[in-house]
Amino acid sequence: MTTHTATVAGVAVDTRHWIGGARVASAATFTDESPIDGRALAEIARGGRAEADAAVAAAQAAFPAWAATPPAERARLLRAVADGVDKRLEELAIVETTDNGALLRSHRRGVMPRVAHNFRFFADRLEELGHEDFDTRGHTNHVSWDPAGPCVLITPWNAPLMLATWKVAPALAAGNTVVLKPAEWSPLTASLLADIAAEAGLPAGVLNLVQGYGTEAGAALVAHPGVRRISFTGSVPTARHIARAAAANLVPTSFELGGKSPLLVFADADLDLAVDLAVEQYDNAGQVCLAGTRLLVESSIAEEFTRRFVARAEALRQGDPRDEATDIGPNIHARQLEKIDGFVRRALAAGARAVVGGGPNTDLGGLYYRPTLLTDVAQDSEIVQEEVFGPVLTLQTFDTEDEAVRLANDTRFGLAATLATGDPERAARVTARLVAGTVWVNCFFVRDLRAPFGGSRESGVGREGGTWSFDFYCDVKNTVTAPRGWRGHG
Repeated sequence: MTTHTATVAGVAVDTRHWIGGARVASAATFTDESPIDGRALAEIARGGRAEADAAVAAAQAAFPAWAATPPAERARLLRAVADGVDKRLEELAIVETTDNGALLRSHRRGVMPRVAHNFRFFADRLEELGHEDFDTRGHTNHVSWDPAGPCVLITPWNAPLMLATWKVAPALAAGNTVVLKPAEWSPLTASLLADIAAEAGLPAGVLNLVQGYGTEAGAALVAHPGVRRISFTGSVPTARHIARAAAANLVPTSFELGGKSPLLVFADADLDLAVDLAVEQYDNAGQVCLAGTRLLVESSIAEEFTRRFVARAEALRQGDPRDEATDIGPNIHARQLEKIDGFVRRALAAGARAVVGGGPNTDLGGLYYRPTLLTDVAQDSEIVQEEVFGPVLTLQTFDTEDEAVRLANDTRFGLAATLATGDPERAARVTARLVAGTVWVNCFFVRDLRAPFGGSRESGVGREGGTWSFDFYCDVKNTVTAPRGWRGHG
């Protein structure tokens, strides 16, 4: 007898799609494995064109009623989803840790509370959304945000539920219906979200879930003519494929892509703070798109900075992410570990020096890669120019502010940058010249949903967050009305 439920860390997870308010199986499945120990967790329904067509049809059918739902009622339902997340926070945390290997303590304390906050924030923002009317020669201009239609949202594996709800919440708040396609390496919490949304009373077809591979389910979804918005977080090559498919139907896209962000440390910085910021870049085993993986340190302090950094990095505890004492868990998949190690091996062969780490953690085996710092790297080298997406940092030095900015901007990416300095005037000068969607000064990863988020150059297209999300997920309309004293018949 075929079962459609997997028990993961004691939690029952339905492995089927969620389409039109019902669970839907597929003839084919794929195996989802835990990066912690390689154990098979579930056989997941493997969607393709048929499931994509069914999900878009369900989203189209549900769209008119959902778009017409008063904003206050949409907001109430989003808050009900947030309440459901809060009630199941522990289950969501342990399932996601088991599925993608990120730290359980982070899921409990930060990630899952942020999932609930995503829904509450965009519910609040919906009720506040508006623009002051303005006058043009006695005519009144009124700006409104009209729901665009069915949205396809394709999300990554490194923070599966948080990044999914970062897209789902504003799309639903805007009055759109959604088809969510989670990453095949970490699909489980998306399925739990479908249950939570249904229990909260979200109407059938408003939120749909199609699981599967990007080349099958994802490709069918982004090429569907019934889709009106596509938001994707992932790699640059995949974004190029999506852009070509979306262009055929003139569908607006929002892309958050790769990063190779710099962390600049000037001699006037608080050195302990700078080291703290640098070590923090190993968060989530380096699987963070915003990570400042290129340490750029002023020459006069480079030796002392490196000494302190090495001491801190070597004290990090690597192991089972379910252990509260663990600082760094496994990487997501064997293919990702091989990719990371390939970058490092090629860099070492080209003359780089590993002052920390430099290879897999053979004591732990499996998918654990040692936190690594490479020096003696050339600016045009692969390890400096390409995204590794693992616990691998490089360190280069500079002598002048101009050189620091030149090195920081000298990649094809522009997602984020971090700056450590004790001089406010220098901070203002340098941040003005950095090419990045987000710049942090003497801090890292401070995020506010009211702020715009996105990347420059090949790190992305568009901005989301706050009103920018509504601008993307809506058709923004301006209505111009003539002065009073209308003329009519009769």
